[in-house]
Amino acid sequence: MTKLTGSPNVDFDKNVFINWYSTRNEQTDRLDLAIMDKSQDITVGEVVANLYDEKNQSMNFRILIGPRGRNRGLGTEATQLFIDYLFTHTNLLQLTLSVFDFNPRAKNVYEKIGFVVESIDKNDLEYEGEMIDSINMKLTKEKWKRGDGSHAS
Repeated sequence: MTKLTGSPNVDFDKNVFINWYSTRNEQTDRLDLAIMDKSQDITVGEVVANLYDEKNQSMNFRILIGPRGRNRGLGTEATQLFIDYLFTHTNLLQLTLSVFDFNPRAKNVYEKIGFVVESIDKNDLEYEGEMIDSINMKLTKEKWKRGDGSHAS
């Protein structure tokens, strides 16, 4: 299991990702993009906007960085670029996400970009016999436009 996301282990095999992403244009209610490290020509993760809520003009945001992409700022850069793209090129008014309490690095990145804590789901994940809280966060387009996070207007 990829601990920080609560996801199964993922092997970022380039051919698997090419096949997966070739089907993504058929999905009209989400956007999945691979994160590439061009210097090494490898896939290191993905960013996703999904769970479109038309009424609130909102989507869920998630990111996964595999072991080969960690500790180099790629997650922060990909998060900022993706959010800038979404708020610039869509009619979305907000993005939401959940981050597990045992992932303070991700929470700090999200807060730096402008996400704020909306609520906490207590004991949302059982991991190695321990119950982990899930922190629900939100970033509005208005806050993004004001540049309250690291976005520069």
